Amino acid sequence: MEEMEEELKCPVCGSFYREPIILPCSHNLCQACARNILVQTPESESPQSRRASGSGVSDYDYLDLDKMSLYSEADSGYGSYGGFASAPTTPCQKSPNGVRVFPPAMPPPATHLSPALASVPRNSCITCPQCHRSLILDDRGLRGFPKNRVLEGVIDRYQQSKAAALKCQLCEKAPKEATVMCEQCDVFYCDPCRLRCHPPRGPLAKHRLVPPAQGRVSRRLSPRKVSTCTDHELENHSMYCVQCKMPVCYQCLEEGKHSSHEVKALGAMWKLHKSQLSQALNGLSDRAKEAKEFLVQLRNMVQQIQENSVEFEACLVAQCDALIDALNRRKAQLLARVNKEHEHKLKVVRDQISHCTVKLRQTTGLMEYCLEVIKENDPSGFLQISDALIRRVHLTEDQWGKGTLTPRMTTDFDLSLDNSPLLQSIHQLDFVQVKVPATPILQLEECCTHNNSATLSWKQPPLSTVPAEGYILELDDGNGGQFREVYVGKETMCTVDGLHFNSTYNARVKAFNKTGVSPYSKTLVLQTSEGKALQQYPSERELRGV
Repeated sequence: MEEMEEELKCPVCGSFYREPIILPCSHNLCQACARNILVQTPESESPQSRRASGSGVSDYDYLDLDKMSLYSEADSGYGSYGGFASAPTTPCQKSPNGVRVFPPAMPPPATHLSPALASVPRNSCITCPQCHRSLILDDRGLRGFPKNRVLEGVIDRYQQSKAAALKCQLCEKAPKEATVMCEQCDVFYCDPCRLRCHPPRGPLAKHRLVPPAQGRVSRRLSPRKVSTCTDHELENHSMYCVQCKMPVCYQCLEEGKHSSHEVKALGAMWKLHKSQLSQALNGLSDRAKEAKEFLVQLRNMVQQIQENSVEFEACLVAQCDALIDALNRRKAQLLARVNKEHEHKLKVVRDQISHCTVKLRQTTGLMEYCLEVIKENDPSGFLQISDALIRRVHLTEDQWGKGTLTPRMTTDFDLSLDNSPLLQSIHQLDFVQVKVPATPILQLEECCTHNNSATLSWKQPPLSTVPAEGYILELDDGNGGQFREVYVGKETMCTVDGLHFNSTYNARVKAFNKTGVSPYSKTLVLQTSEGKALQQYPSERELRGV
């Protein structure tokens, strides 16, 4: 239930909704908060002027709202109407949720209506703080928005479930825990107050005393509020308009704007939408179950990574301790590499755990909220929000799509220590990828130059376990420039012709397979013979693999 709390709070004041109203975009606002964010618009943008110009589009048509929107949807907050010469800049303040709230342009006139329903300034505009869609109010003002009775009922049940043990309502100082409730008096009593204020004699002897928990339930089962039509306040909703997707009364069908629309029975649509929401929740529930299992898998991965790390470090230390003193200096660097890889893997997995936990908390909160909405017995109130909830459930389910429940990191350390090099290679000791071929070794005794030709030979390390599919030989231009490929193939010897005479070339080779390429070998310096250059490198050269 705690994860549902954010669904029950107003985006403007940050508190639980008080007398919530439903905006055309399906988002909710407290009535008082809705009045606080009203902004007066120029006369040319008023509904009256639009009607006078011949526009018959409803104020709730979002295609029209997009054209007359007073704010860019890319703007993250609210701004004043500085672009209109006739509209003065309106100062604003921030709500607890960071939404900029505009005070009313003028104090509301004295009225017998509640402050939230009192008449609003003419040509007022309200912008949803969540989707930033703007709407110019008609003559009814905030009274034109339906009240969300379902949300009120969910909040009441949630607050009652969050309340501590029921306290006596008649204790003068520190209230004691209630032991009974009188159904006729609707009061909770502790034992001393019951004996003093509710003795079992006279007329009070006929009152029925029940346990506090049972009394709380009886309060919840009190008659529900009946939603009335926003256009005909004395009429209750009796039908459902399929085109407008809203409950209507019989007067709306006879004389209102719904007279030509398709309508269906309120009870039938109530059951249909409850069924659709239940089906959508089933899919989302499966996703939530998979997410919980995925979180268990990720937590197990953390443990496995830690165990593998300890094992790998122990093996590494054992190998390094067997080498000479020079190897000890290298050992610290290798351990740092392992620890870095260890921390990287843990960070990736923990970040994914955190991200998945937040998403699961949001999903669970939405599920609990929807389940509470399904329990609501008010058909019209339910139908006012059911479409939006169904869309949210499907959207949340899509967010748990392919790839979301896949680990981003493996538990294995794809590193292997080659402990067979000679002592002079200690300073080049490093981790090698298991699947990538080892670095080739140039055979200096077989490498030579003749005139303007150079012959190079290489081989794989003796203890290499990963086969190479081929080799790439590179030479520079003889002037210290960039390296260029001069041979690609499976042979381990190559003669390059057509080089410059009396020039110094740098050569290097690397191995490759389907997985990738190895690091380059040591660079070999080659000196060609003195003499007149017969050809210009690299305009033409002959490559011959031996």
